[in-house]
Amino acid sequence: MEGAKDADGDRSAVTVQVKFSGRTLPVSVPMDATVADLKSLLQPLTNVLTRGQTLICKGKVLADKVSLKSVPVTNGSKVMLIASQGLHQGDGPITKDAASQSISPRKILDAKQTQVSHTRTNVEKSRSERWKLTGVVALSECHLEAMPEEVWSCGHSVRVLDVSNNLIRDVPTKVGDFKLLNKLLLNANNITDESISWEGLSSLKSLTILSLSHNYLTTLPSAVGTLTSLCQLHIANNKITSLPDELGLLNQLQILKAGNNRLSSMPSSIGNCRALVEIDLSCNLLVDLPETVGNLQDLKALILGNNGLKSLPPTLFKMCYQLSTLDLHGTEITNDFLRQIEGWEDFDERRRSKHQKQLDFRVGSSGVFDEGADDDRARK
Repeated sequence: MEGAKDADGDRSAVTVQVKFSGRTLPVSVPMDATVADLKSLLQPLTNVLTRGQTLICKGKVLADKVSLKSVPVTNGSKVMLIASQGLHQGDGPITKDAASQSISPRKILDAKQTQVSHTRTNVEKSRSERWKLTGVVALSECHLEAMPEEVWSCGHSVRVLDVSNNLIRDVPTKVGDFKLLNKLLLNANNITDESISWEGLSSLKSLTILSLSHNYLTTLPSAVGTLTSLCQLHIANNKITSLPDELGLLNQLQILKAGNNRLSSMPSSIGNCRALVEIDLSCNLLVDLPETVGNLQDLKALILGNNGLKSLPPTLFKMCYQLSTLDLHGTEITNDFLRQIEGWEDFDERRRSKHQKQLDFRVGSSGVFDEGADDDRARK
């Protein structure tokens, strides 16, 4: 098979004509490239994530691990790209001008030599211009080790910054330059206590959603209390040992996800977060909860599974009169204990009403609460 000569002078490459969204995208790839390699080249051209791409050639769906040579894909071969709904980056489809650019196969060859996990995504000028227009920077799953410089140039234009599922370690102080940012997704990276600038984050007064889950944090500093517009805080799957009293300053916080950490207690100030609707503290080291949890009158879901809990705040059922989901799996709390808490009957009616149509909700004829609490008799 004779390859086409690309811009770098590499004669071991072929140019594939990829049909997508009514356009034809000429893409140069090495002759020994795999389907997965081709998908990686198509992502910046189409904004479709690799896992959302389906490639079809000669009537057959191409598997990721298959080499293009074995298909066979030759110079000028036509490949159809079908994008799965919802699995694209936030910038929308690439324009025809941007799509007409051909990517050199040398980028794939370099990536193979240095390994994909250590490569960096080069952000094109046209893309940074779109970011400024839309306010959305979507760079999830791009193998980034650092924030591209082009991102910082967007400044006040950015409203949403998604760099989740990368290899990023540093979140520098200049993140505070995104004054209008309201959604920051940093989950699933390599962020540590030392590598994140809370000085910068505390400047984000418009921030409503902050996701730091699946990183290597051990503390949540008091500076989090300055993010008074925050509605969602996701810090699950870290190694956090405590939460600051300043958490109580987040009076607009509706969702707190802090499962799979090393929390041994909760600050009593959590009772000041009166907008909370959902709290997930599962898989921690909690032995009790502050009585102030009873102040959370809008609370609907409280997830406490896999902790050392033996009791609950006495006003939980009486004051949290919207509570309908309570997960106690893996705790020491018994049904007999729950039935003694004031307001149990009303809570039991709410949770039955919510779950009555769920086939997997196990309620016996005796009406025993079956969301993790054990009968005393069964424990003997």
